[in-house]
Amino acid sequence: MALVLLPLAQGFEEVEAVSLIDVLRRGGVEVRIAHMDGDTDTDMVLGANGITIQADTSIANVMSEEFDMILLPGGWEGTYTLADNETVQRLLKEFKQKEKVIGSICAAAYALKKADVLGTEYTCYPAAADEIDHPGYREDKAVVTDGNIMTSRGPGTALCFGLEIVKRLVGVESYTAVKEGMLLDFCE
Repeated sequence: MALVLLPLAQGFEEVEAVSLIDVLRRGGVEVRIAHMDGDTDTDMVLGANGITIQADTSIANVMSEEFDMILLPGGWEGTYTLADNETVQRLLKEFKQKEKVIGSICAAAYALKKADVLGTEYTCYPAAADEIDHPGYREDKAVVTDGNIMTSRGPGTALCFGLEIVKRLVGVESYTAVKEGMLLDFCE
């Protein structure tokens, strides 16, 4: 079974995180949620809109060898924390070096750029593109796959992004079953 690491930092975008976790788990992908050390005294992480999610582990306990993909949700406050967290940045570089899949949605492409793992083509939340300031921004696509780097625009694209990740990690059969079961016929 494919295993995805989803680090959460306070201020994450809840719609993105929950949608991705839900679609991936429906598709047969195991998702492990990690909280940032020092960000909280518990395993509970507060999102940008006041929704709290319980993490499975601390980012300090994560070893890249265990995972097939690292996936970062957006939300500016959470994104800045992910971009400044030494462990997250190290993990992003390890995933790239080991040719594992790296994903981000919304503003989280900023954390990928800071780790120098952002692809030559990517997408992100339109208002974040100037701050990310990286060539290859595709404002016309909901999901962009550039080798092992997968990016998506924002909250409204999270379900379709999750489907693309299922297709990549598990295959077309699972992708089709989740897409039809969730009535996601608007996803390409």
